[in-house]
Amino acid sequence: MNQPGIRILLVDDESAIRRALKPPLVELGFQVVEAIRGEEALQLLRGGSFDIVLLDVNMPGIGGIETLRRIRMFAPRLPVLMVTVRDAEEEKVEALDLGADDYVTKPFSTKELIARIRAAVRRVRAPVRTEDAPVEIGEIRLVPAQRSVTKRGQPVHLTRKEYAILFYLMANAGKAVSNAKLLTSVWGADCREEVEYLRTFVRQLRKKIEDDPSNPTYLLTDVYVGYRFADAQMFMGETAEDEVGTEQVSL
Repeated sequence: MNQPGIRILLVDDESAIRRALKPPLVELGFQVVEAIRGEEALQLLRGGSFDIVLLDVNMPGIGGIETLRRIRMFAPRLPVLMVTVRDAEEEKVEALDLGADDYVTKPFSTKELIARIRAAVRRVRAPVRTEDAPVEIGEIRLVPAQRSVTKRGQPVHLTRKEYAILFYLMANAGKAVSNAKLLTSVWGADCREEVEYLRTFVRQLRKKIEDDPSNPTYLLTDVYVGYRFADAQMFMGETAEDEVGTEQVSL
């Protein structure tokens, strides 16, 4: 599938990772520019136009987290997808709280990575939605002006906090949201550590919107990090033309 106009900045100090990622991306029509350090990436971003950044967390020099912090100072809407090592939950949470759009964990499949790239670019390119515009994903429809939620056209009765959680996640569909960010949005900064409290509300919310709460298709868990609401594209039949293989990209 061709990707006209999608320009990627790939930032990773490991040449093996860059060699593994660039060919399938180029084959699918993405334009890929490489950088090996955060400092180089910042120079390229200030001097050129990119649609998304793939940013390794662990690099020499200023590192991925500080690079992200600096990117957000001059490019707040540019999609940034962090690439992290397994079991680096604290780094994932910090990156999301600093404004990363998503993350993938090494080792990962190129198919997964490309799906997340497309989702991040779609979110930024989509028309800006007003706060009162309805959100519809799969069979779930949320109408902010009426503070109403329906599933298959039938009303779903939510408490005020359940609605607030659902609204925030659906407004950021497809994007990982850290526990701290969700708690701060719904309850305020004083409650950003009350993770078990949030889990209780999520369990109740799943009982109301999922066909099988123990195997959710809408309100998904990012283990040790937070939650994400399924991207609308998951329910729209993106299929064979997106397939690029499932080989693993390792450390």
